[in-house]
Amino acid sequence: MIADRIRFCLVRTTHPGNIGATARAMKTMGLQRLYLVEPARFPDDEVTSRAAGGADVLDQTVVTGTLVEALDDCALVLGTTARERKVGWPVVDPARAADLLVEEARAGRQAAVIFGTERSGLSNAEVEQCHKLIRIPTAHAYTSLNLAAAAQIIAYEILKRAGAATEAGGAPRTVAADPREMQRFYGHLQEVLYELDFVKTRHPPVVLMRKLIRLFNRARPDREELNILRGILTAVQNGLK
Repeated sequence: MIADRIRFCLVRTTHPGNIGATARAMKTMGLQRLYLVEPARFPDDEVTSRAAGGADVLDQTVVTGTLVEALDDCALVLGTTARERKVGWPVVDPARAADLLVEEARAGRQAAVIFGTERSGLSNAEVEQCHKLIRIPTAHAYTSLNLAAAAQIIAYEILKRAGAATEAGGAPRTVAADPREMQRFYGHLQEVLYELDFVKTRHPPVVLMRKLIRLFNRARPDREELNILRGILTAVQNGLK
């Protein structure tokens, strides 16, 4: 099922009511997979009351200590944002985001949408784990949406596209690199840049690495391609020795 391959991840949610309201929003649109990263209060009576008919979503909710854990095995990660970033990231609207999510799910791959904390949204480090960002169009005078309202809009767009989609037959042709593998690759790349003297310290400028991460996230290498890249990096290191 398409819905079984799309998860919503809430990162460090401070208000339990937003968790319950998000579960309800997902339930009304046929989504079931909710992940919570370091929630301030869960379980909680207010979570349950705000979920209304979405209690079954809460029953199977997964709580993790890190975002990387929540994104484990995801081939596509989209993050929500209302603000511009110093290093620009590819941005899509909810309709295009739903197209991408359903396309991944139809191919048998896991996909995720992540929502940041209510006060400040996603951190730069969390954005770096996203292939693209979702921005919901709003009036220019006030761009801040309630967490559950944002989840409802995106879930609605997913339902529209999933309802018209048919399951793709057979296994996916490629195995996508998961977030853990990508993080290991970025660490390896950073190390090689230092050994090549491309950067002068083992911790290159944040903007440089962020732009390289953006580049490879946009390319979305599969596991075989990532192994080739890691092999090239290892060959460079062996050559330097």
